[in-house]
Amino acid sequence: MPSSGRHWAIRVLCLFCVVSDAVCVLNTGMLFPRESSSREVKDLSGLWVFRADKSPDRNQGFDEAWYKSRLEQTGPVIDMPVPASYNDITQDYTLRDFIGWVWYEREVVVPTRWIADEGTRVVLRVGSAHYYSVVWVNGVKVTEHEGGHLPFEAEIGSLIRKDPTMLCRITIAVNNTLTLQTLPPGTIQHMTDRTMYPDGFFVQNIYFDFFNYAGIHRPVLLYTTPKAYVDDITVVTDFSDNTGLVRYKVSVQGAAPATLKVTLVDKDGHCVVSSSEPSGVLKVVDVKLWWPYLMHDTPGYLYSMEVRLMAADHRRTYEDVYTLPVGIRRVNVTSTQFLINNKPFYFHGVNKHEDSDIRGKGLDWPLIVKDFNLLKWLGANSFRTSHYPYAEEILQMCDRHGIVVIDECPGVGIKDIRSFGNTSLAHHLDVMDELVRRDKNHPSVVMWSVANEPAAEMPPAENYFKTLIKYTKALDPTRPVTYITDSNYARDRGAPYVDVICVNSYFSWYHDPGHVEVIPIQLHTQFENWFGKYEKPIIQSEYGADVVSGLHSDPPMMFTEEYQKVVLQNYHDVFDQKRKQYVIGELIWNFADFMTAQGVTRVVGNKKGIFTRQRQPKAAAFILKERYWRLANETGRLPPWTKTICVFQNSAYT
Repeated sequence: MPSSGRHWAIRVLCLFCVVSDAVCVLNTGMLFPRESSSREVKDLSGLWVFRADKSPDRNQGFDEAWYKSRLEQTGPVIDMPVPASYNDITQDYTLRDFIGWVWYEREVVVPTRWIADEGTRVVLRVGSAHYYSVVWVNGVKVTEHEGGHLPFEAEIGSLIRKDPTMLCRITIAVNNTLTLQTLPPGTIQHMTDRTMYPDGFFVQNIYFDFFNYAGIHRPVLLYTTPKAYVDDITVVTDFSDNTGLVRYKVSVQGAAPATLKVTLVDKDGHCVVSSSEPSGVLKVVDVKLWWPYLMHDTPGYLYSMEVRLMAADHRRTYEDVYTLPVGIRRVNVTSTQFLINNKPFYFHGVNKHEDSDIRGKGLDWPLIVKDFNLLKWLGANSFRTSHYPYAEEILQMCDRHGIVVIDECPGVGIKDIRSFGNTSLAHHLDVMDELVRRDKNHPSVVMWSVANEPAAEMPPAENYFKTLIKYTKALDPTRPVTYITDSNYARDRGAPYVDVICVNSYFSWYHDPGHVEVIPIQLHTQFENWFGKYEKPIIQSEYGADVVSGLHSDPPMMFTEEYQKVVLQNYHDVFDQKRKQYVIGELIWNFADFMTAQGVTRVVGNKKGIFTRQRQPKAAAFILKERYWRLANETGRLPPWTKTICVFQNSAYT
């Protein structure tokens, strides 16, 4: 929903005020649910009851109040796994491309101790649902949320305590309709010619090149905290010489006053520093910094910050314990370099999608682990969350493995001038609020991306992105901000406000298809134009070519494995010239093939992956692997064991 006038005024004030803390603390926290001695988590993943509202206006469920009774009493229902997209689960083609409201329901047994203890908060959390959600518990609305990819929650303890003998019935209605004011944007087109289309026929138009998967994509959880609890923790890290600096702020709810104990523990379980203040700076002697993969012999080093709260009211004493992983590192940007811990960092990585067979965008642990094994095999040190925030669990893996992340919001496909209005901007700021609030403490996240390939040449784009980027920097002054561009450098109205220029280009594919000889000239011109105008470091944030796995041709032709290889090699030659100057990274499009909407330009999805959708390597994967390990080895910072592996792998696969 659009922000209220008061909310908007607060935002504008925030943009122009002096930010006293390193990160703006929002009204409420969104800490990832973790079990502790004071907290329990109940995962509701599994089979839910499901019904799509196929009425002409998609509003039958609300008109008949389906949330007031068990869903099966309203009409026919089917089983639906959560988390998963619903599109590919059944044999019903109308459900695969369904647009409108769908309804989920699950009856849950809540532990007796949760209900009996009124000093226990019970919170319902939805990890992600696309795109608009309304949630009821036992027929009572508890929350609604606009936008996919990010979590939302509601406290439900008082509701389930009204009748302790009753099962907790959770109903979630989800609508995947996109409008010009949503992120991503879209339009609904009604076909009224009855000589060509049936009554009520309409289509969802989208401006992005991936399938519009829908449903509940990440786990639904019930979790508890004491009545007095740690609501939020904000951590900003730095170091001086051999001393780590952890600036922190703890937000407490439900208690005034409260006693806090903050303890930083190393990987061996030893306390390295502690404090009893709600905010301050922890100084870590002989600090072990968080380093990216292939940049240090102990990449991804994490401390644990335990926050222990003690509070009391006239009835009882409360204790809450929350533990936050903390990686100590510094990020800086100059006009020609990206620095992590004062060392030049070169992004050699990938773009990805949350996308897999059957599950769609549903959280899939086997796939996540497989992808990380492939990333490390490839020698990739980074990826961009194209084109939306990925699951928190994926970022936690990045923290542990040292994979650097460009964290992107769902601002993909902003092509219509009507999507640059105040309503759209207010929602975009809401999304950045939620994204920063969720991901601000991840050491792997080194940059925010506020959009992908917007129509930044349009006049309204300048004020839109100036406000959006300035607001994001106010939320988090410690990380650079970018958006991904493919527009003309001379007409881009948002580029002056970003910290890093990220450019997508597909020379010899969408431009001059089949002519690989133009790549060196056009890519050189692209880099010189962007740097000459803005004097900011540049990342080649997308490049590549479609290939049908197993299709071969010599001389190379489009869609063959040979053509993808020669495209990459021509790009790499220019990267090697420019990375000695101001190019700070290269991210291949794409890590793996992924599904798209049906159309004449896509044969069962986008085939630009260096791996198939089933994660089998194409020839380009070995080209990238050899290059990425060589790039890592040339830095001179690889530990001896990885250098040995690098030599072995390159000789074994080239």
